[in-house]
Amino acid sequence: MATTVTVKGQVTLPKAVRDAAGIKPGDRVEVRAAPGGGILIEREQKAPTDADAYRRQLQEIARRQPFRGGPLTGMTSDEIMQLLRGEE
Repeated sequence: MATTVTVKGQVTLPKAVRDAAGIKPGDRVEVRAAPGGGILIEREQKAPTDADAYRRQLQEIARRQPFRGGPLTGMTSDEIMQLLRGEE
């Protein structure tokens, strides 16, 4: 696939290339020179924020549903607290 470089040095990536690389409008891309005169264009990988990591962790816990059907099923929160604290 060929494309033309503008006077300002800009290049339009063909839609098939954008789709294959998962590049959407507004995304940042990494452009590097490759050995042999080629060019590599890759979608920039965002570093996850703390909020992203926390959200993924919550989604994983929700997916596992650790409290449904377990030994605490049917107990009130007061009963669970008494059990955890060792209160009689």
